[in-house]
Amino acid sequence: MPKLRVTQIRSVIDRPKDQKATIRRLGLLRIRHSVVKEDRPDIRGMIAKVAHLVSVENVEGEAP
Repeated sequence: MPKLRVTQIRSVIDRPKDQKATIRRLGLLRIRHSVVKEDRPDIRGMIAKVAHLVSVENVEGEAP
């Protein structure tokens, strides 16, 4: 299954609670922290909700 590298690029200070919670559910802890997630519709929905706070890259052939 394809994978995505999600990196937090902006702070969650002064953001709504639901956006803060989404960032935490993605596993992001701080600015410039990255996680590798499977490319699934639920993960894509979470990324779309906080697209202004994260950057997304496709990852090929890398172990998480």
